[in-house]
Amino acid sequence: MKFAVLVFPGSNCDIDCYKAVENAIGQEVDYVWHTATDLSGYDAILVPGGFSYGDYLRCGAIAQFAPVMNEVVKAAEQGKFVLGICNGFQILTEAGLLPGALLRNKDLKFRCHSTLLEVVNNNTAFTNQYSQGEIIDIPIAHGEGNYYCDDETLAKLKANNQIVFRYKAGANPNGSVDDIAGISNERGNVVGMMPHPERAIDQLLGSEDGLRMFTSILNAWREQHGAAVNG
Repeated sequence: MKFAVLVFPGSNCDIDCYKAVENAIGQEVDYVWHTATDLSGYDAILVPGGFSYGDYLRCGAIAQFAPVMNEVVKAAEQGKFVLGICNGFQILTEAGLLPGALLRNKDLKFRCHSTLLEVVNNNTAFTNQYSQGEIIDIPIAHGEGNYYCDDETLAKLKANNQIVFRYKAGANPNGSVDDIAGISNERGNVVGMMPHPERAIDQLLGSEDGLRMFTSILNAWREQHGAAVNG
């Protein structure tokens, strides 16, 4: 399996994502610059956190026009796995790959700390190694992580089981509607989340609960390609 880690001017979690793939699941991984026009050689695309293009205008608003995003849209349409983390989530919403928007945190403060999440949907390529309803410890680091969508969109997210993660009851750090921390597209091959699983792949980092996001992707790819899963 081969991963692409996108790099925009201002990305700062690209190395974390690269190391998570390299160290957690030992798969092939490349950094891919924002000017790239071909992602056909990759099975999964990681859109990392940071401050793409300085987060001028709105977070992700400029990055959505980068040449590589045309290829991300094509990859998503082909059923390849796309994971947007923090700024990556913001970029995916701006690009129309996921519904809703990320607003300023309700307290208008940058929040950087460990956060407890509930696994709402463990039937995705990114969560199949978790248990339904499991509480996991994944850090956050964002100033605009307040997920918002209108009532109609929220109803669709619920009906289609597109809410993948919620902040544990009473632990919503940013004011997100319905405590949403991560969602998927209807097909389930595109996921965006504000917390950082790539920063929780080893107990030395404070938690290894993010490790199974990467093993989940590998597991899903192997099942998709009929390969034996050997851990």
